[in-house]
Amino acid sequence: MKEFELKDLSEFDGKDGKPVYIAHQGRVYDVTLSKLWKGGLHMKRHHAGRDLSVDIGAAPHGIDVLERYPQVGILKAEREAEVTLPEVVSRLLHRFPILRRHPHPMTVHFPIVFMLATTAFNLLYLISHVKSFEVTALHCLGAGILFMPLVMLTGLFTWWLNYMAKPVRSVIIKIVVSPVLFVIALIAFTWRMANPELLSSFGMGSVIYFLLILSLTPLVGIIGWYGAQLTFPVEKE
Repeated sequence: MKEFELKDLSEFDGKDGKPVYIAHQGRVYDVTLSKLWKGGLHMKRHHAGRDLSVDIGAAPHGIDVLERYPQVGILKAEREAEVTLPEVVSRLLHRFPILRRHPHPMTVHFPIVFMLATTAFNLLYLISHVKSFEVTALHCLGAGILFMPLVMLTGLFTWWLNYMAKPVRSVIIKIVVSPVLFVIALIAFTWRMANPELLSSFGMGSVIYFLLILSLTPLVGIIGWYGAQLTFPVEKE
């Protein structure tokens, strides 16, 4: 049976009439006849010509779906391309494989929601003048700040583990923008704690504070957009 390296497998990406091959657990399958793999793209997320062992392991279907298609070869292990892990980390990942991909996507939703909610509740306060909305916004801001260090650490861990800390454009943008978001949120939170009536009366201070709060939304949008590109790449025309 033919032995493939990753660079060989990448040639069978389903584009320009090429066959559609994917790898799973060292086996290479020909899924060209599958209607779900037209053009080498599955569910607008998974690309052919790659090792999809981790992706298929997280899929809603079992590997029995792959067994419907012919195996055309085996994938040669490329250990030299892997990150050399400390023994304790390697054992932890072997025991809990979910830690390889999921900690960052799982935790990143918390600060995103809290930061967006901060802006939303402050807007509701300015419209309605109901103080409880402004207090809720403060609580959301504090919760977002609390989660952000954890999210940034899991993001760096995922970047190191799965991308070998290579300068991927989307990741670099997230690395640059995330501390900016954290610092702005921390300044706004500290300022509001020191002056509880900051938004009660109109003035230069309240305007600057509200602009800081408004800036949280586009910053979160940038981080979310480039994070989503890593999971759901934008198709090029």
